[in-house]
Amino acid sequence: MKASDLREKSVDDLRELQKSLARDVFQNRLKNFTNRLDDTSAVRKAKRDLARVITVIQERSLGIVRAAAPAGDVTAVPGETPAAKPAKKASRPKAEAKAAPAAPAKPKKTAPKKAAKAEKKGEAK
Repeated sequence: MKASDLREKSVDDLRELQKSLARDVFQNRLKNFTNRLDDTSAVRKAKRDLARVITVIQERSLGIVRAAAPAGDVTAVPGETPAAKPAKKASRPKAEAKAAPAAPAKPKKTAPKKAAKAEKKGEAK
């Protein structure tokens, strides 16, 4: 089922189709659970068809009108311009990366309790 075919239908037809697809999804899930469903991809197909119908109904309620996408562009939406990708950060050359000074090593911190225990052991010996 194509979204373009769904857009040609009336809202009443779409609501009836939504109800029948919701029933189909439920039946397919039940049959799959009880191992009576031969084609397990039917669950996914029914869910996707239901999602398409719900999307078209939502578009109608919001007043969104979709035109046909250009032949080569699948993701084109009328009225929207494609966002430019952000430029990549320039990486430092390898010579500069090696020449950069290394950060000094941080001294290890010991918890106060451990230090106290170590002192007691030293005194006991």
